[in-house]
Amino acid sequence: MDNSSVIHTFLQAMSAEPSVFEASGFDATGAGSLPSAFAVTELAVAAVGSAGLAVAEYIGHRFGSRPSVTVDRRLASFWFGASLRPQGWSPPDVRDPVTGDYRSRDGWVRLHANMPHHRAAELRVLGVEADHEAVARAVASWDALELETAIVQAGGCAAMMRSQDEWAHHPQGQAVAAEPLFHYQEASAGPPGDLRGAPARPLAGLKVLDLTRVLAGPVCTRFLAAYGAQVLRVDPPFWVEPGLVPEVTLGKRCAQLDFRDLAQLEQFKALLGGADILVHGYRADALERMGLGAEVRQLIRPGLVDVCLDAYGWTGPWNTRRGFDSLVQMSNGFAHAGMRHYGKDKPTPLPVQALDQASGYLMAAAVVRALTGRLVTGLGSTTRLSLARTAVLLASRPASRAMAALEPEIADDCGPEIELTSWGPAHRLRPPCDVQGAPMRWDYPANALGSSPAQWLA
Repeated sequence: MDNSSVIHTFLQAMSAEPSVFEASGFDATGAGSLPSAFAVTELAVAAVGSAGLAVAEYIGHRFGSRPSVTVDRRLASFWFGASLRPQGWSPPDVRDPVTGDYRSRDGWVRLHANMPHHRAAELRVLGVEADHEAVARAVASWDALELETAIVQAGGCAAMMRSQDEWAHHPQGQAVAAEPLFHYQEASAGPPGDLRGAPARPLAGLKVLDLTRVLAGPVCTRFLAAYGAQVLRVDPPFWVEPGLVPEVTLGKRCAQLDFRDLAQLEQFKALLGGADILVHGYRADALERMGLGAEVRQLIRPGLVDVCLDAYGWTGPWNTRRGFDSLVQMSNGFAHAGMRHYGKDKPTPLPVQALDQASGYLMAAAVVRALTGRLVTGLGSTTRLSLARTAVLLASRPASRAMAALEPEIADDCGPEIELTSWGPAHRLRPPCDVQGAPMRWDYPANALGSSPAQWLA
C-alpha cells in the first residue's frame, strides 16, 4: 500500500496556511494547533483526511462519482483528545495509581499498570505493594535499563526514557525506521461481501470483527461504523477498559468470548467466517499462538481484509513487546524532547495520545483502501501498522512556530443530539471529517462491553 499520500499530506500541512490542501485531495478548514514540540495537529489532519479520502475513493469506485472531502482542523485536534461530553456523569478513572513516570538511579522509567496482570508483574519485580510512594522508592534504587528489562521479561509493561538520538541508534529504532508505514500484502481470493451500501452509507452490509483495545484499533472501527459498517467488538470476559469504553464503542455492538474455551474459540471462528474485515491489535505472535495465524484466517474467510496493529513494529528485537502509546513516547524520545522543549524537569509527552489516534485513522484508511482493492482484484489482504512507525512520521517534522493556538471549544462544536450511552446522556463533538453526501453518523450509542450477543445481525 502506497504511503505517499499520507506523508505528502503531513508534510504539506507543516508548511501550508490553514486553508486548502489541494495537492492532497481534500480541503482543510480552521486554524490553530495543539501545543507540542511536534506537529500533532498536522498529523491529526493528515490521518483523518487519509481515512476520509479512502472512503471517497471507495464511493467513487462503487458508485461512479467521487465526493469531496473536508477536514476541520480544530475538530480533528479535539477528537484526538476525546469526543464525548458527558452530561451529569463522569467516566470512571482509567489510570491505576501505580501507572506513571518514576525517577530511577540514572533516569526515568514509565510503568503502565492499568491492566491487573501487568501491574502484578511490575510489583513482583519491585517487591512492593500497589502503592505509588512505595513503587517510587523501589524504582529509585534501580538503573532504568535494568528495571525496564526485568519488568518486560516478567510480563509487565515499562519503558525507560530515551532521547531521540538514543532511539535512532537503538536496534528497535533502526528497525522501525526501515519499515513502511503500511505493510501491505495481497492474500486469498474471496467474495466481496454484502454490497447493499449506497453513496450515503457506503460500508452498509459489510461486517467488521473487532479484536481491538485501547486505543488505536477502537478508533479505527468507530470510524468504519460511522459509514455504515456492522462492527462487532469481541473481548474476553475478564477484560475491563472503564475510562475509554464510552469514548470508543460508539456505533458498535460489544460481545464477549473466552478463547481459552474451545467451544467459544470455535464460535469466534464461525464469526470470522462471516466477516468481511478483521481488525486486531494483539501482539505480533498472539493470534498465531492460538492457531489463528494470517494464513489460517484467510482459509476461514477467503478474501478477508485483515488489518492489524502492534506497538513497537513488526521487525526488530522488540517486535513482540507489549506496549502502549505512552510507553512508545518514552522509548522513542518524544517525552524527552517535550521535556527539553518546555524546559521541564520530568518527561513531557504529547498533549494527546496522538500515536494511538493517528494510527487508528490510518488503520481505517487501510481497511477501506483494501476494500476498494478487493472490488478490483477479488483478493483479500493483510495490512500491518504500528504505533512506533506512526511516530517516525510525526518525528520527521517539529511543530510549526507560526501557527496560533486552537480557539477554545464552544457549545456549537458539539452536535445538538443527546447520545444515550450505557452510562448516561452525553453530547458528542461534531465529526472532524466530511465526505460530501456521506455524513459520519452512528447507528448505536456508546454501550458497555458484553452488552450484545456474539453473533452477526441479519
